[in-house]
Amino acid sequence: MIRCNSRERPGWKRRAEEFGFRFHSMYGQVYWDESVHYQFTLEQIERDLEEPTAELHQMCLSVVEDVVNDERLLRQFRIPEEHWSLIAGSWRDGDKSLYSRLDLAYDGRGPAKLFENNADTPTSLYETGFWQWLWLEDMVNAGEILRSADQFNSVQEKLVNRFVELQRGRPGETLHLACCKDSEEDRGTVQYLEDCANEAGIPTRFVYIEDIGHGEGDVFTDLDDQVITWMFKLYPWEFMLREEYGSLLSASPTQWLEPPWKAVLSNKALLPLLWQKFPGHPNLLPAYFEESLASSRLNRYVKKPIFAREGANVSIHIDGEQRYSSPGPYGEEGFIYQEYCPLPKFGDNYALIGSWLIDDLPAGISVREDKDIVTQDLSRYIPHVILG
Repeated sequence: MIRCNSRERPGWKRRAEEFGFRFHSMYGQVYWDESVHYQFTLEQIERDLEEPTAELHQMCLSVVEDVVNDERLLRQFRIPEEHWSLIAGSWRDGDKSLYSRLDLAYDGRGPAKLFENNADTPTSLYETGFWQWLWLEDMVNAGEILRSADQFNSVQEKLVNRFVELQRGRPGETLHLACCKDSEEDRGTVQYLEDCANEAGIPTRFVYIEDIGHGEGDVFTDLDDQVITWMFKLYPWEFMLREEYGSLLSASPTQWLEPPWKAVLSNKALLPLLWQKFPGHPNLLPAYFEESLASSRLNRYVKKPIFAREGANVSIHIDGEQRYSSPGPYGEEGFIYQEYCPLPKFGDNYALIGSWLIDDLPAGISVREDKDIVTQDLSRYIPHVILG
């Protein structure tokens, strides 16, 4: 795993705008950064990232099975009791999922370590599935990167194939897609998914989360009063379960992507249960609930809110001293404690690997980079190649 300097493509920002990638820079900061790229060997990708991703995913699914059958664990995951049957029923009915992303610490040498499972609303999908692949094609054609270079990236192909498969169970049905109004990045992610669904032959309609209505008979509707029977929502389940309309979720006929059982898979309470079930696994970090922290004898750990996203409300503790903390709105739901494993540092930059799964299959990686030790929403996206 090597960090290499790159020559930026002439006019790439104008081209990004033409392709709808308008969040390549945000709040005056670079988000997409092609002045550098990361280089991996094929063995690093296959042995150290792809294979562990597949195994970790199956381990996580086994924990979901445990949680939905145990009221004590459902409480530990802070899932409201009135929604237990919704979550468990979704899992037992085999409600279909679309995609997820595991965040991994990996330095190119030792085994990758799981930081968390972004299984409900992961972003940076467009950049991974389309834009970094286009970057590679352009760089190869320009002679900047060897023609033998490849990229671990079958995201778009697998997404389209997954939508084709999902459509078989709902032929001709319209898929609504939704996100909140205040995020251009979220809108870009949803637009990309809509394009993939259309390529699979699925009719689609977009609606903002804030504009979804409640029709007669416990149905959800869009602004044209069309009933929403099938929806992809880039909106977390832990929020949905606590909204005013939360009581309608069980009664509504709407089928959701991602399904309700992803409220378990995307929850950081998953991490201590993984460690309990698979202690000593080479791709796991020791993790504990608060009541077990003292007996764990961890003296270097990261304190993470059960519901936190994008690095919010995370703190790092070493030998009884808090060395780092990030602001945010989370924490009332409680915390988990994970052994501190610093991200690998390349120069002044810390790099985090996002390992993507489509339809339960590893599909590619993304690299996020920051001068800060904790990866957050504005951390730079860096493309990658496979050579050797």
